[in-house]
Amino acid sequence: MFRTALIAGALLVAGPVLAQSEPVGDRVEVNGMQMYYEVSGEGDPLIVLHGAYMNIPSMGEIIPKLAETHKVYALELQGHGRTTDIDRPITYPNLADDVAAFMDAAGIEKADVFGYSMGSAAGLQLAVRHPEKVNKLVAASVAYDAEGWQPAFKEFIPQMTVEMFLAMPFAEEFRKLAANPDGFPDLVKKLIQLEKEPMAWEADVKALKTPVLIVTGDADVATLEHSVALFRLLGGGVMGDMGKPLPASRLAVLPATSHTAVIKQPQLLHAFIEPFLKGETPKGMFE
Repeated sequence: MFRTALIAGALLVAGPVLAQSEPVGDRVEVNGMQMYYEVSGEGDPLIVLHGAYMNIPSMGEIIPKLAETHKVYALELQGHGRTTDIDRPITYPNLADDVAAFMDAAGIEKADVFGYSMGSAAGLQLAVRHPEKVNKLVAASVAYDAEGWQPAFKEFIPQMTVEMFLAMPFAEEFRKLAANPDGFPDLVKKLIQLEKEPMAWEADVKALKTPVLIVTGDADVATLEHSVALFRLLGGGVMGDMGKPLPASRLAVLPATSHTAVIKQPQLLHAFIEPFLKGETPKGMFE
C-alpha cells in the first residue's frame, strides 16, 4: 500500500518519468465513475494498479518496461488522476470491485495483475473477491492485516489531518490531471479514513489459490515479519531441493529500500516480475 505518511515529497523528487510506448488512453463508466485507463504493448493482459495519491505517470518506468512483453492496462482508481470521484468511501473491497467491473467493461476475462501499495491491497482483494479474474498477482508493498504495519506508522495514523496533505507539493500536482481540480481535500479525507479501515484478511488469504509474488523493501511500511507471514499463508517458506515442486507464490525483498523507493527500481522489479509471470524458476544443483 502507498501509505499516506510516507508520501511527503517523495513523488516529486523522483525525477522525470519516461513516456509509455505509445499508450492509448480512454475512459469507461465503472460503478458510477468515469474511469481513465491507458493501454500499451502487446501480449497477455496485465492490469497495473497505482498507489494512493498516485496516477499512471507517477508509476514511472515500470509500465513501459512491462509493456515490452504484455498488453498493459494501467488504471487510475477512484478520485485519482483523470478518474472521477463518486459519493462513496475508498475501501479495498470497493477498489477491487471497480477493477472487476472495468475488466467486464473492457472485455478482459482474466488477467495478471501488478499492484503497488494501495493498488497491491486492491489487487489482493480482487483475488479474494473475484478469483476467476486473476491469473497471477504481483503485490508490491502489501499487507493483509493492519497489525503488520511498522510501529512508527501505526503511531502516525491518528495524527493525520487534511491540512497536513494540502501543504504538500503533490497537492498542486493533483490539479494538473484531476477530473475535478478542486477535489483534493475530499480525496485526502477518504484516504485518511482508508488508513483506519479494519484490515484482517488472514483467512481469505490462506484460502487463495492465486499465485502471488510478494515484493517488499527491507525498510518498507509493512514489517519484514509480516511479509514472511503472508508468504507462509500462501504456502511459501518451505525447503527446496527435496524433490518437490516449489510453491507457486514467491517473496522478493529489495535491499536498502524504503516504501517509496520500491517503485523507483523498475529494472530490479522487472527482473522479479517477468520470471514469475512466465513461471520460470532458477535451477538448482539437483535438477
